[in-house]
Amino acid sequence: MSAVLKVQRAYERIAAADRPEVWIALRDESEVLTEAGDLDARVASGERLPLAGVLVAVKDNIDVAGLSTTAGCPAFAYAPEVDAPSVARLRAAGAIVLGKTNLDQFATGLVGTRSPYGAVRNAWQPDRISGGSSSGSAVAVALSFVDIALGTDTAGSGRVPAALNGVFGIKPTVGLVPTTGVVPACWSIDVVTVFARDLGLGRLAAETMEGADGIDPLIRVADPLPGLEPAPRVAIPTAEHLEGLAPGWVDAFRGVVDRLAASGVEIVEVDIAPLLEAAALLYGGAFVAERTAAVGDFIRENADLIGSDIDPTVATIVGGGERFSAVDAFRDRERLRRLGLAGARLLEGTAALLTPTTTWHPTLAEVAADPIGANARMGRYTNFANLLDYASLAVPAGAVDGFPFGVMLTAPAFADRRLAELAGRIVDAELDILVVGAHLGGQPLNHQLVSAGGRFSRSVRTAPSYRLHALPTVPAKPGMRRVDQDGFAIAGEVWTLPAHGFGSFVAALPQPMTIGRVTLEDGSSVAGFLAEPVALEGAPDISEHGGWVAYLGRDQSAE
Repeated sequence: MSAVLKVQRAYERIAAADRPEVWIALRDESEVLTEAGDLDARVASGERLPLAGVLVAVKDNIDVAGLSTTAGCPAFAYAPEVDAPSVARLRAAGAIVLGKTNLDQFATGLVGTRSPYGAVRNAWQPDRISGGSSSGSAVAVALSFVDIALGTDTAGSGRVPAALNGVFGIKPTVGLVPTTGVVPACWSIDVVTVFARDLGLGRLAAETMEGADGIDPLIRVADPLPGLEPAPRVAIPTAEHLEGLAPGWVDAFRGVVDRLAASGVEIVEVDIAPLLEAAALLYGGAFVAERTAAVGDFIRENADLIGSDIDPTVATIVGGGERFSAVDAFRDRERLRRLGLAGARLLEGTAALLTPTTTWHPTLAEVAADPIGANARMGRYTNFANLLDYASLAVPAGAVDGFPFGVMLTAPAFADRRLAELAGRIVDAELDILVVGAHLGGQPLNHQLVSAGGRFSRSVRTAPSYRLHALPTVPAKPGMRRVDQDGFAIAGEVWTLPAHGFGSFVAALPQPMTIGRVTLEDGSSVAGFLAEPVALEGAPDISEHGGWVAYLGRDQSAE
């Protein structure tokens, strides 16, 4: 698909979804189309661009030239003259930036609600949180507004929202990707991360951003650790450290463990208490003072804006660093190193630690009622990674009661590629399916796809070889048939399901729905919903509307 067509489809998707809280700044479509046209011409001339036409959203604490950087605070906004190196490297490889995404203000939070630009709702369950702080970036990928998105991660902000929205969250080793042009949260341990629906594309983007820029003094260049052994060992927490998970999550986690074991991985239980104790230091110890060093002066000097431009919870957390002394900092640093050594000994001989990514998926109301307490539960398994110099990867692992469930792999610095190899054993063989009616995002049966472990892939149109009919069913749904002539291109969505989920989903389909091969407008084909011919007799032909959602809109306005 050309970059121009991809951009057009993306803006159509954004308009149809009506999720303005995802964005702080969205570029003008005509400007982006001009850039896409130039890119198509470069590709046509033979230029090799590994990320040609890849659409990107950027968390609004990372600089993009031509767009203000707000860090989720309007009063803090400034206009960068150049892209952050992470952004510039993606663009140089052919990626196209659509805009800047919403976040927990100053990247402080794991909930996605701490923003004067509005709480970012979960991609699939709008009454639930999206997770933060990279909330808008995760939802933009989950809803296929973009192919990948950049986030940042200090305590889990590039992993928790990935889990809650059913996408991959790639947190590289600290120092692999420059943080130049990033508003700091905790400068010494901040990481630029990638959200993606496809792990291979996400890893390509992460590796494209790596390398020294001559400015970031914390950058590190190192060879990746060796790949997996034939029968790798993976550590999992002992039972007591899985207590307090959301209902059904322990069973879902055990299912992932069983899948890994079946692939030839040796599973070993480990008491991860030292790692969890280290995690508590990030906010409960002197390390929070690094957040105060980053933006504390700005908040103090603009105290009159607390409650408007400045989120009160963020102000409280950032200001909390004032109570610690330099002596506290040195004591906590020693404690952290001793805990890190204990944790390394426990994990010695293993390729990675496997945990749930987070512990629960609260509603917006639950977070509003207890903003700090609810947030604290989110980071149990994520907070220690950057403090102790681990790479980490959040992996979608199906759903529990219709809510996405995710697991996380964590390993020593520079084990990034090894984690991707292990993730391949977790992610079941996957299959795509085209939906055109009641299973579309936002429609009444979409929850069946999510419950089967499905995740949204992309918006598409069929080849102009189909006709659509409105069936007299409850809930209302259409039936699609292939025709030899006088056909239409029908709008739909492609969803990706794990093989086991695909089988159970298809087995539960009621008559007259069937699954067959459907040709798309780009000439490719995919399994998709069709209807038995007998069911279409007498059913109104609604093909001229071009799709089910368009038909529903026309129908409602007519009434």
